[in-house]
Amino acid sequence: MSVNLLSRRYPLSVIPGFYASQPGIQLGTKLSPDASEEEIAFVKQLGIEWVTTYLPRPEDHTAENYRRLKERFARYGLQIYRIQNPRGQNVPEIILGLPGRDERIQEFVAYIRALGEAGIYHATYAHQANGVWRTGRETLRGGASHVGFRLHKAGRGAWAGTVWQGEYTHGRAYSEEELWEAYRYFIERAVPAAEEAGVYIGVHPDDPPLYPLGGVPRCIFGTFEGFRRALEMADSPHWGMSMCVGSWLEGGEAMGADVCEAIRYFGGQKKLFHVHFRNVTAPLPEGFAETFLDDGYMDMYRVMEALHEVGFDGVIISDHLPDMVGGYYAAEAFAIGYMRALLQAVEGRASREQAEGGQES
Repeated sequence: MSVNLLSRRYPLSVIPGFYASQPGIQLGTKLSPDASEEEIAFVKQLGIEWVTTYLPRPEDHTAENYRRLKERFARYGLQIYRIQNPRGQNVPEIILGLPGRDERIQEFVAYIRALGEAGIYHATYAHQANGVWRTGRETLRGGASHVGFRLHKAGRGAWAGTVWQGEYTHGRAYSEEELWEAYRYFIERAVPAAEEAGVYIGVHPDDPPLYPLGGVPRCIFGTFEGFRRALEMADSPHWGMSMCVGSWLEGGEAMGADVCEAIRYFGGQKKLFHVHFRNVTAPLPEGFAETFLDDGYMDMYRVMEALHEVGFDGVIISDHLPDMVGGYYAAEAFAIGYMRALLQAVEGRASREQAEGGQES
């Protein structure tokens, strides 16, 4: 039986076309497209309305399949915020201007158009020519573990089954000018398609935002200034940021602005579309491990407070989870519970301050 969550409809200001059953910051989670009845029940018990999901095979990325997936989750009162297409992110041909980029851009444009046709108005994009880099697992409190990155170890980048490593992952060193020119070529074709489809594309920060990696500068989405310039070049309300708090924290002072400053800047422009809410043990160059939300170097209350201040009403998810006793269920229950408590604390404080201000006037 279909569950109607939208008897009360609150439009999301950050993603026009989406409606929620309650106003304000939305909590979400990841679910596989073939999630079991037990997994869906777990999500419902956490009080979650929004899910992000993925389809790994290129042939599955059609408007028809997207509609079918929407209908499946809607039967349980869940809405899709994002469907990930791994081939639509971290594409060396696009990022480095390699042979075959026009075909890959056309594939990306087709993906965006299919989302729009299916009524899914948000997509996340990442712009790393040699993927996400890590150096192995590290031990956290109580024997839990998570992935980390250390400069003194031999690292490697990976994405969608492809692995890159070595001094030059693509045969030589690339210049900043080459990357910026290839980026311009891409957005001149991608942004009009997003505008036409009504889809809002949030770009993920480089992970890690270390300069360079494998001979490729992370100069565009690896600093505050790079992000600012990149979004100004796109010059569209449909091209913004998917803030990965963990990735931003990894960069530390080298980012040029702390994570709360970045949220206030881009969120204040309504260019913040999605948030990955995670913490790390320390910034680069020391190196880091991803960790529990309450056990990193960032006070995550400050992050939630900044999101509330800019009126962010999109979805935040835990993104990456540690391996711990109880597995996925324990890790995600802890993360969602922690995020919900922070959100209630921030909203409660804002309500009290508003009431006190009204009494004074």
